[in-house]
Amino acid sequence: MSPTESIDFARNAIYVLLEISTPAMLTALVIGLAIGLLQAMTQIQEMTLVFVPKIIAIFVVLLITMPFIGSAMGGLMTDIAERISAY
Repeated sequence: MSPTESIDFARNAIYVLLEISTPAMLTALVIGLAIGLLQAMTQIQEMTLVFVPKIIAIFVVLLITMPFIGSAMGGLMTDIAERISAY
């Protein structure tokens, strides 16, 4: 495998990683920001208040995006298998 092919493969793997993780990360960001704003407005400074809604929201988003995650990882694995069989 040439260096350019290796870099291309690594770039594709990073893109798949970003595509897979973006929905969960954005959900965590939005929920954390909303609860932080709520805490600032009500002056409730409970540290554990953020965790339960954030975990539930991330779990729901992961369940919704599971088919997309599976197809993205399957496509990457197909690419890996094709590269292995080519050599």
